[in-house]
Amino acid sequence: MSSFDTDVPVLLLRLDRNPFHHGTLGAVRSLGRAGIEVHVFAEPACGPVSRSRYLHRTYTHPQDGAPGVPLLQTLRQISERIGRPAVLIPMDDLSAIAVAHLANRLMDRFLLPAQPAGLPEQVADKAELAGLCRRLGIPHPPTVIPHSAAEAVASAEDLGLPMVAKWSRPWLLPPAAGLRSTTLVRTPDEAQRLYERNQQAGSRLLFQRHLPGGRGTDWFFHGCFTDGAVCLIGGAGRKERSWPVRTGLTAMGRWLPNTEVEDSACRLAGQLGYRGILDLDFRLDSSTGAYHLLDFNPRPGAQFRLFTDRSGLDVVRALHLDLTGRAVPRLRSAPGRIFLVENYAVLSSLASATMTRPPDDRPPAGAAGGVRSTETAWFAADDPVPFLAMAAAWLARGVRKGLCRTAVTRPASTTTLRHPHDERAGTIHV
Repeated sequence: MSSFDTDVPVLLLRLDRNPFHHGTLGAVRSLGRAGIEVHVFAEPACGPVSRSRYLHRTYTHPQDGAPGVPLLQTLRQISERIGRPAVLIPMDDLSAIAVAHLANRLMDRFLLPAQPAGLPEQVADKAELAGLCRRLGIPHPPTVIPHSAAEAVASAEDLGLPMVAKWSRPWLLPPAAGLRSTTLVRTPDEAQRLYERNQQAGSRLLFQRHLPGGRGTDWFFHGCFTDGAVCLIGGAGRKERSWPVRTGLTAMGRWLPNTEVEDSACRLAGQLGYRGILDLDFRLDSSTGAYHLLDFNPRPGAQFRLFTDRSGLDVVRALHLDLTGRAVPRLRSAPGRIFLVENYAVLSSLASATMTRPPDDRPPAGAAGGVRSTETAWFAADDPVPFLAMAAAWLARGVRKGLCRTAVTRPASTTTLRHPHDERAGTIHV
């Protein structure tokens, strides 16, 4: 492993309000264990990640300003407190898009990959991504963008039912609207009702042909690219369990070489001139054998630590080495490695015990066998407190939800309940 320039700290930026974002914890630990000073800007700032022994300091919006304080001003204030230039790594789509908008005004304070203008926003926009895939020859589910309620209804006939509905820019969804970024639509009436909420969503509605999931169909690619879209480190993995079952986040993933996924990811990055870290989601169309690109996330995926090689190299370490002018060693692949997200894995196992078979342990055709090491998202023997904090907060949230459901069932209840949702910082003040 190349030596790190430990004089250059890192600021991890997360604008999406998710206190249980295990990817941020993974980045804190990975960089901190390498001797790098790690700072985090996140809302809320007091989640389990803040309890890591490898975290130097957390930041939130300045006390003299509301969350609407321009992000540029906030980042400059944080830079002054850090006291020297730092590598800036966005940890969610909203942050990646905001940083891309501000890149030219941040270069004197932060180290960033030189992305083509507007590229993170373009690839994160699901409607734009569909057009990119069509032009570049990347398999992608057939997509319709309706311009009227009648076209929304007609989409059901064009694509077949059920079909998948997505809002093209999910980071703009207002929390109070109660809209989900992705929905499975089963009737034409559902399609029409969703279209009628266009103004609330803040972005375009699109429909995609539903590719049925199943054993071995969901794949992802994580990588870090440098100038010339050269892949410094990258790997393909298979989603073995998810939460919610079949449709949600990775609860358990396995590193498995997959030439088709890897080639498609590198070809796409090369055609776009992409630089930095990316996370791509694919689904295998069992009827054609093609791997369709579903999502392009211009930042580290939450399970990026799955792709940690035998020397400890991962995408955030590779980015730090590259941006500080250090050599990035050749990847020492560790296929077979498993990444487990404890809280989601428990829920997924309980929910799927009576409805699905065990995860498919077979590698894809042509894949070689490998190691069987496992890393957990939250528990680490050298850093146990975040796991304890997560478990306590997770259980407390479960109790609150249980009490809310009880209150809902009371016939004479006068309690007003707020529908649970993921809070998103939908507006970027740059």
